[in-house]
Amino acid sequence: MLSSAMAKPLQFVFLIFASLSACAISKQTTEPYVVYMGSKPQDGDHETQQAAHLQMLSSVIPSEEKERVSLMQSYHHAFKGFSAMLTEKEAALLSGWCFHLPAQLNRLLIISSFTNFNSLDQMQVNNLSLDCYLSILIECFGCFTSGFDEVVSVFPDRILQLHTTRSWDFLDAESGIGSQRLRRKASSDVIIGIIDTGVWPESPSFNDAGMGRIPSRWKGICMEGSDFKKSNCNRKLIGARYYTSQPESIRPPSNGSHAIKVDAFGSPRDSVGHGTHTSSTAAGSMVPNASYYGLAQGVAKGGSPSSRLAVYKACSLGGCAGSTVMKAIDDAIDDGVDMISISIGMSSVFQSDFLSDPIAIGAFHAHQRGVLVICSGGNDGPDPYTVVNSAPWILTVAASSIDRNFQSTIVLGNGNMFKGTAINFSNLNRSESYPLVFGGAVAAESTPISEASNCYPGSLDADKAAGKIIVCVDTDPTVTRRIKKLVAEGARAKGLILVDEAERGVPFDSGSFPFSEVENDVGVQILKYINSTKKPSAVILSAEEVKVFKPAPVVAYFSARGPGGLTEAILKPDVMAPGVSIIAASIPSSDSGDVPVGKKPSNFVIRSGTSMACPHVAGAGAFVKSAHPRWSPSMIRSALMTTAIITNNLGKPLTSNSGAIASFHDMGAGEISPLRALSPGLVFETTTEDYLHFLCYYGYKNQAIRSISGTSFSCPPNASPDLISNLNYPSTSIAKLGGKQTARTVSRTVTNVGPPNSTYSATVEAPSGLIVKVSPERLVFTKRWMKATYQVTFDAKAASKGYGYGSITWSDGAHSVHTVFAVNVM
Repeated sequence: MLSSAMAKPLQFVFLIFASLSACAISKQTTEPYVVYMGSKPQDGDHETQQAAHLQMLSSVIPSEEKERVSLMQSYHHAFKGFSAMLTEKEAALLSGWCFHLPAQLNRLLIISSFTNFNSLDQMQVNNLSLDCYLSILIECFGCFTSGFDEVVSVFPDRILQLHTTRSWDFLDAESGIGSQRLRRKASSDVIIGIIDTGVWPESPSFNDAGMGRIPSRWKGICMEGSDFKKSNCNRKLIGARYYTSQPESIRPPSNGSHAIKVDAFGSPRDSVGHGTHTSSTAAGSMVPNASYYGLAQGVAKGGSPSSRLAVYKACSLGGCAGSTVMKAIDDAIDDGVDMISISIGMSSVFQSDFLSDPIAIGAFHAHQRGVLVICSGGNDGPDPYTVVNSAPWILTVAASSIDRNFQSTIVLGNGNMFKGTAINFSNLNRSESYPLVFGGAVAAESTPISEASNCYPGSLDADKAAGKIIVCVDTDPTVTRRIKKLVAEGARAKGLILVDEAERGVPFDSGSFPFSEVENDVGVQILKYINSTKKPSAVILSAEEVKVFKPAPVVAYFSARGPGGLTEAILKPDVMAPGVSIIAASIPSSDSGDVPVGKKPSNFVIRSGTSMACPHVAGAGAFVKSAHPRWSPSMIRSALMTTAIITNNLGKPLTSNSGAIASFHDMGAGEISPLRALSPGLVFETTTEDYLHFLCYYGYKNQAIRSISGTSFSCPPNASPDLISNLNYPSTSIAKLGGKQTARTVSRTVTNVGPPNSTYSATVEAPSGLIVKVSPERLVFTKRWMKATYQVTFDAKAASKGYGYGSITWSDGAHSVHTVFAVNVM
């Protein structure tokens, strides 16, 4: 981190040079920005705030462009701010101080802390005119007294991406606890907010049969649209909102008094299917005889079938505007939800800091109001440092497989059979056989064999490929399985066999097109067969369900891994949940290629992604909340983390998709066990004040933190990034240990939520060479809600370099409170 003395001049210089570069452009372009202004005062008036925001815009937008003085979104419930169309220079001026920078300059600032700039030539600004230079200086110095110091951050409104039955039975079975008696405790008062692509209300998963009256605290609405009526909501689906990101949505009226709202075309109805799937996974009603065209047949249900759902349509197929996601979080908090499930996130390559991330900002204020926010960790795995949504006040979820798979048999002309992975509804049968050919052998003219081998778009010669089953490889990850399937289908091929080691654990849905995916060893055997005969042939059969698949769970290959890119001192992800081949409600498909011949469109679909894992945790959280309505968001998170399972259905340690033992950066604390989480024994409660200290340690200044919290909070004088590891979190991560400092001590405080008289003893599991000592080794509680503090010292004198993983388990004979740690020895 930069020192305070260094940071302000550097940031000031960067703003000037960024603005000077903009001066060199004759006409500046506008783009959407979010202006975040911290916590909302309790007595703040919405219309007065909007008028003030419009006045603020008027002061930075030239008078000849007054038609641009309008708000895209206005935040006024849990936090305050707005989004608007701005130029880069206008965004910089709105930042209050000149060193409150747009997000993209923050990245340059970080780079600059490791770089020595010795001349203006290195900054590439030597072609600017003196007039432009002086005008920027005047404007920038003017902003010191412009009154915008209430602005916490201004950042571009980036597009966030969607992180795209048996799973709940599997989780129950893995816990080893009889579920029916415990599930009777569930209350119907818990409300889960789903921020996603909307909902298909006609799905039987949203049937409200048997549900009582809607909780009186609910303040939300059921917005009507062109294809959505208030009657589409019921006692299960109690709320539905949709949003527009049109710049004209809020603008000053002609008399200049207060802002007015202009309705825009839209509807809460889901046109993608993603939101319907996540909603029903979290809290769908029980639907007997559900299946996906006969596959995965059984009772479909959500994790908390008795809970209510409130849907916030903030996304489309193209993604989600960050400003709209913030608005949805703001509304959900005010509406009265208990938790929010967000299967959305930024790219792991371009992560924003915590005060320029719309989800992190909204989630912080949700925690302030007692609302738990659960987010998917992203699908950029299996590389390290890919996890997103990693703020400590967010419950971050990794994805795993369950004990079910879908296989499609490949029968070669010589009689050999191989079990490939796939979801397909092929109408081929064993009595048929089709020519089998490698993709490189049917390459289009002037196409490199390597491209045809990977089924690149346009790489196959349709005359050569027609009627044949093509074998392609996946040596280039930029071409997805869906594209390869479309390429083969477009070349009139009869089917596609894909050789792919990594993705084969996640069945691909090819609809009616014959498709099967095999590992490298099988691929070699198939290619040897092709080369061994003049007329190789094969047939691909339709998919079959494989039950009680072992080992399970396994960390999904796509699941993003830690450490967190913004700070390694918080262990992320937090937990793991089913995210592979999850069957849940969706919109009925109208695409003939998705519907098997002679079948009606299905009400259910099978999807994979951390998007699917996230609502599993939301449902589990709602289940725990229904039994413990007084518990805070961090207590529920703690219960899910400390009772997580770290062994598979073979009784062995959980593994990643590669077969290696999974680390806590792969799976967090382990696979959730909702039933065990009902009785965790002890919990780690992380308060809002703890998170404010985290912001101090991370490097944010008092003024910004006070605006965020809405309090007179002050950072301690000894704030340091090293202290982040001391946050009262249910896991521990030490980013750097070694050199002059070979030992580090962290402190934790637990709260007894179990029997009043209990004594817990600590057991340590540590990697070779890392000495871990707990003090005291016993915790004695004489009453419920009593707190106790302990210290853990990590000594790395004899430890190997790199990350080492271990755990501390507190047990009273009836409860096991399992806390994991990661220590990076330098």
